[in-house]
Amino acid sequence: MSAVVIVGAQWGDEGKGKVVDLYTERADWVIRYGGGPNAGHTLVVGDEKIVVRLLPSGILREGTRCVLGQGMVIDPAVLLSEIDELVRRGRNGIEKRLLISDRAHLILPYHITIDCLREAKAAACNALGTTKKGIGPTYEDKARRTGIRTGDLRDPVRLRERIALAIEAWAPTIVALGGEVPEIDAILKPLLELAERIVPLLSSVSLIVDKALRDGAHVVFEGAQGTLLDIDHGTYPFVTSSSAVSGGAAIGVGVGPNRIRNIIGITKAYTTRVGAGPFPTELDDADGIHLREVGAEFGSVTGRPRRTGWLDLPALRYAARVDGIDGLAITKLDVLTGMQRLRICVAYDTPAGRTDDFPIDDMEVPGRITPVYHDMNGWNETLCNARRLDSLPGKARAYLDFISEQTGIPLYLVSVGPKRDETVMLHNPLI
Repeated sequence: MSAVVIVGAQWGDEGKGKVVDLYTERADWVIRYGGGPNAGHTLVVGDEKIVVRLLPSGILREGTRCVLGQGMVIDPAVLLSEIDELVRRGRNGIEKRLLISDRAHLILPYHITIDCLREAKAAACNALGTTKKGIGPTYEDKARRTGIRTGDLRDPVRLRERIALAIEAWAPTIVALGGEVPEIDAILKPLLELAERIVPLLSSVSLIVDKALRDGAHVVFEGAQGTLLDIDHGTYPFVTSSSAVSGGAAIGVGVGPNRIRNIIGITKAYTTRVGAGPFPTELDDADGIHLREVGAEFGSVTGRPRRTGWLDLPALRYAARVDGIDGLAITKLDVLTGMQRLRICVAYDTPAGRTDDFPIDDMEVPGRITPVYHDMNGWNETLCNARRLDSLPGKARAYLDFISEQTGIPLYLVSVGPKRDETVMLHNPLI
């Protein structure tokens, strides 16, 4: 048995799609355990660029079974359109390899309406910067027991009752936000049409995945968003609504944590963030523009420009602690090429003194903390042809060595370009 969790170690957008795709060459199963269509993963296969939002990144491997776990929230219309787009591109047999937990919750149109109305009403200074995909309201429904689960699609009568209860619960909120309360049939009728394709994919995911692990299968648990967006461990309240840390894999799939054998943390060679919230190493100068433009730092789901900044080692150490990271996958090292001076945050000055920990509780007050930087020399050589560490320029290798030494975490993988083969693979825990 080989069970690996691949988790984002920053604010999401670390390149999980490519890393999962690479490791799943040896995987029997790839399982998404949290989040929803707010988590776009970009895959580059040859000259083809594919963005998946709900489907696991392993869906491009024809011999791999893929699962959407009960920790997810699923927009059925988005899921089916995503499947159809892959089929249009010649990726056949998708639905034969896909299972969906019958306990996952559904994102319905009123969730999206509420999300959009809230963001509009909050104004720029108070908005959370959500993707307006209905994620938060769906998780709210889940927590207050008025949610609609995929398993409810099997029984139209029960489904209608559940939708009626949910709309009744949301009606005061929708009216207060200036929206129009939807009719039940306006939600139910199109949902029943989608259900014809969704219901055959439903399964007891916990039972199936546990059996696969007991039978010795190679299983990859694919995270969404990143550690610093976790509802409990992130920079609250500017976080997502689910458990984005590695521990969320056990919860979001329904297997014991002792089934997990290895945890890979993904970090860019710098840092990005989408939406509002603290970002101590953020750059608003030419270096920040370089990172955004060369790194193509625009959201794969929303198209929003990402905020960019220097690599934050205290944040990475924090992620290593709460995730239990065994090895690092560093992405987009090539984006740093051509920058003469590179900076890495190694500590913070806080009211209590200097710390090499991530002062997450001090970030709510602007200006309360100050990053402490270590400067390193950049390089000009192209990296995309490197397939071994010793093929990298000395300064690039020194940059990687510094990260590993400062965090105490070995390198598992280094990405030197967007394509599959533009990678230095050092360790594959599935082998």
